[in-house]
Amino acid sequence: MGLSLTEKIIEQHLVHGALVPGNEVGIRIDQTLTQDATGTMAYLQFEAMNLPRVRVKLAVSYVDHNTLQTGFENADDHLFLQTVAAKYGIYFSRPGNGICHQVHLERFGIPGETLLGADSHTPTAGGLGMLAIGAGGLDVAVAMAGGPFYFTMPQIVLVYLEGKLAPWVTAKDVILTLLGRLSVKGGVGKIFEYGGPGVQTLSVPERATICNMGAELGATTSIFPSDTQTRAFLAAQGRAAAWQPLAADPDARYAETITLDLEKLEPMVARPHSPDAVAPVHEVGPVPLDQVAIGSCTNSSYADLMRVAAILRGKTVHPRVSLVIAPGSRQVLRLLAQSGALADLLAAGARILEPACGPCIGMGQAPPSAGVSLRTFNRNFRGRSGTGDAQVYLASPEVAAASALTGVLTDPRTLGPYPQVTWPATLPADDRLILPPASDPAEVAIRRGPNIKPLPRTGPLPDRLEGEVLLKLGDHITTDDILPGGSKVLPLRSNIPAISAYAFAGLDPGFADRAKDAGGGILVGGQNYGQGSSREHAALVPMYLGIKAVLAKSFARIHRANLINFGLLPLLFVREEDYDAINQGDRLVIENVRESLASDNELQVKNLTRGQVLRVRHDLSPREVAVVLAGGLLNYTKSGLQN
Repeated sequence: MGLSLTEKIIEQHLVHGALVPGNEVGIRIDQTLTQDATGTMAYLQFEAMNLPRVRVKLAVSYVDHNTLQTGFENADDHLFLQTVAAKYGIYFSRPGNGICHQVHLERFGIPGETLLGADSHTPTAGGLGMLAIGAGGLDVAVAMAGGPFYFTMPQIVLVYLEGKLAPWVTAKDVILTLLGRLSVKGGVGKIFEYGGPGVQTLSVPERATICNMGAELGATTSIFPSDTQTRAFLAAQGRAAAWQPLAADPDARYAETITLDLEKLEPMVARPHSPDAVAPVHEVGPVPLDQVAIGSCTNSSYADLMRVAAILRGKTVHPRVSLVIAPGSRQVLRLLAQSGALADLLAAGARILEPACGPCIGMGQAPPSAGVSLRTFNRNFRGRSGTGDAQVYLASPEVAAASALTGVLTDPRTLGPYPQVTWPATLPADDRLILPPASDPAEVAIRRGPNIKPLPRTGPLPDRLEGEVLLKLGDHITTDDILPGGSKVLPLRSNIPAISAYAFAGLDPGFADRAKDAGGGILVGGQNYGQGSSREHAALVPMYLGIKAVLAKSFARIHRANLINFGLLPLLFVREEDYDAINQGDRLVIENVRESLASDNELQVKNLTRGQVLRVRHDLSPREVAVVLAGGLLNYTKSGLQN
């Protein structure tokens, strides 16, 4: 029996386990990436391992999230990241050079290699044929130290593409269609591998868009084969030597096959407040808009923005609409300027932002009160835009550009002929804003601003957990719910005592004070607890506030791993109806925790308030049990390094 492309890459990098779905595997990591919202903590964790240099083929530190400098904090942290990179053998992409996923696709991605990134949208590089996985910063720090990355071997799902996209239908519509069919938890425990004759009709940036939003399915990652499209993209970047052909064996078997006829797709839109609330644009109707935002790591490529410029050329943005555009990289912005497309965008009334994440993570350009924003981004969770009562829709750049002209959500097929974009044979490869590591690390002094506080640590897991249920939460709680982003909070990412004040602030403004007064406690959640970004702060801050366990119906993959990494116990209800038997304020106790974890997968939870006994279970591997018992991955790893 042949192997899928995913299995081939995992097999080539396997250091632990077997390719059996549900089993824990460990793989060797070739490349790592961090961005500045996660990087400062990841490098503090790497420093704690007392190693002189990173031990991966390539490590890159990007600055793309916290580029809005309203105080000293972000600028200070940029200097910390730059000097840490120079000292420890890491390339540093300076502010303004672009969004990590776009730049990595352009300048560093290599088909067949593994990439671990401290950002949930790291699977973007799957568009190049990389096995690219998002993880928490501590997992990335361990990988930089030469350690394997461990995860549960997923099921491999084949998405078989037939036909060719019709005019005005895009790669964004492919992934939105899948989200509408499968939901935000439809990819949990799965890797989506794309195949079929339709694959050859999609460029690398289009493939990257699809892989990027595979994260919204809850998938471990997504991947396309490396073929002539891949070779053409790399050759245009001056990196033809990085190409190799990669594909699944003809007789590869998959756990499931999903067939999509590209010719039958149509322009789609995700309605507030979830990426899977999807419907055809023409069915949703002419929703009046206050803002249109084009960009993000999902849709900010050269082709995306050139097509937007062609749609806007000679026209003017509707007077009710604020149109903002953020190119994905300095390379894209330079091409727009050289081609004259930038002038077209400006003449139409677009506001051009620097190449960075910007509005996608609430870093500026918040909509007005109760405003309606149409965005080409990947997430539209409530409040993520920076405005709590905003209504955010997600769609393709073509839908966004058409709607910016009309002032209402518009099916772009009404505009007439579809603009064609011709790629330059050679793209401007200017890496002057990517700084290589120092040749003499001893000469580098690391800059630490006053906002960088010591790394919080915890001890081994106690044998008895007792505490109040400080918060009972529903289904699909996001990491934005647990710890918000945005221009007010993200600058504090290196200062855990300060940022902890914002834990669950959007849901319960008094949570942090209540947790401190209680000396910690327990959280209760519903389905898919912790979906969304990879931000480990959503586990690190609860650990700092004394949370020892989270009881839930199910967990999102990255957040579950982050809880374990920081010594918090993720527990699942044996009977989901027991979720209803616990109320906020109840006092729970779990005894003989260490012995129970080591010998069984079930534990008893006594509800002292109600006089009831509930059963919970864990799905930890033996290695994960050891990590939790040690008080987290850093303690566990340091112990291994010292032995």
